[in-house]
Amino acid sequence: MRERLSVALKEAMKAKDAGRLSTLRLINAAIKDREIAARGDGDETSIGNDEILAILGKMVKQRLDSARQYEEGGRLELAEKEREEIRVIEEFLPRQLDDGEVAAAIAAAVEAVGAASIRDMGKVMAELKAKYTGQMDFAAVGPMVKAQLS
Repeated sequence: MRERLSVALKEAMKAKDAGRLSTLRLINAAIKDREIAARGDGDETSIGNDEILAILGKMVKQRLDSARQYEEGGRLELAEKEREEIRVIEEFLPRQLDDGEVAAAIAAAVEAVGAASIRDMGKVMAELKAKYTGQMDFAAVGPMVKAQLS
């Protein structure tokens, strides 16, 4: 993942693509911030691809929220800038699962952990996060898991 980001950053510099370059630098800064925070917690290892995917997912979610707020405020040019950043970030995320695939993944996770009640929701969510980080919105999946376990 880091190699892909590095190559993309160099290509954006060569192409003098200011918007793409800015977004790629934001991604690198977010990753470095997370590494510094991890070192502060006593973890000397660098962060892995799963954590990078989580960072990228969070960045997309933040930009979607900002774009919506800009549109509500009538600032369409700023909303479009946020959407362009989302397009760049999504290049590094795995393909998002559709609703049918999410439902199948939830059913498989429930079966894998032997979940029988709502008390097992944490186990199911942990199983999903281990297998599908970056491929689904866990805030939206939570209520679906809860409904299946109820």
